[in-house]
Amino acid sequence: MIESPRGVARFLAWLGGHELGVLLAFVGIASGIWLFGVIAGEVLEGNTEAFDRRILLAMRHPGDHSPIGPPALQEIARDITALGGATALGLLTLITGGFLLLDGKRHLAIFVYGSVASGFLVSAVLKSLFQRSRPDLVPYAASFSTTSFPSGHSMLAALTYLTLGALLARAQERKRLKAYLLFVSATLTFLVGLSRVYLGVHWPTDVLAGWTAGALWAILCWLAARWLQSRRAIEAETEHAT
Repeated sequence: MIESPRGVARFLAWLGGHELGVLLAFVGIASGIWLFGVIAGEVLEGNTEAFDRRILLAMRHPGDHSPIGPPALQEIARDITALGGATALGLLTLITGGFLLLDGKRHLAIFVYGSVASGFLVSAVLKSLFQRSRPDLVPYAASFSTTSFPSGHSMLAALTYLTLGALLARAQERKRLKAYLLFVSATLTFLVGLSRVYLGVHWPTDVLAGWTAGALWAILCWLAARWLQSRRAIEAETEHAT
């Protein structure tokens, strides 16, 4: 109990002494919680049905409701959507953690594993809470095994790509490389979510909620990493084993 006020004081001192990005992270967390709450509330009340139907049908031919574009585009969409699947994200996380272990950053590797694994757990809990049915307007062009809200692919893609992108960006000194890594992370996240709607397996609001929840979790993980690094509990991205 004695250490608790000291811990809070140290945290506030750390917060006040860091750059604007840390303060913006707190704004992002508050905004993400609010936005997810708004989307979830509107979905539960049924107020998003017209919006969801309009966007979903805009990506389909009026006659048979098949996806617009040539068959090759559907194959591309399935390839992209796989980038947000558990297998691809799990392998990417394992590979990244393995690299960090070889680079002498054992605690950072454990943190990365924990961040992504906890995101998978949060996604499963949210899906079980809302129990939203999958779209029934169009034929599915991809398989699925869980409920619809929020989109697990969108959430986990945002969580994984944004978290890893932010960590890798911090290891770079040149601003253009930082911007490139963050741009690639955001682009992959966007394409995965878009592919879920195009393939007919998610409502647009599922994807919006997934992006929001995933980005929120990524910000929390980034902030936690910064705090732990300031306490030397995990290694900084720019540190190397000797």
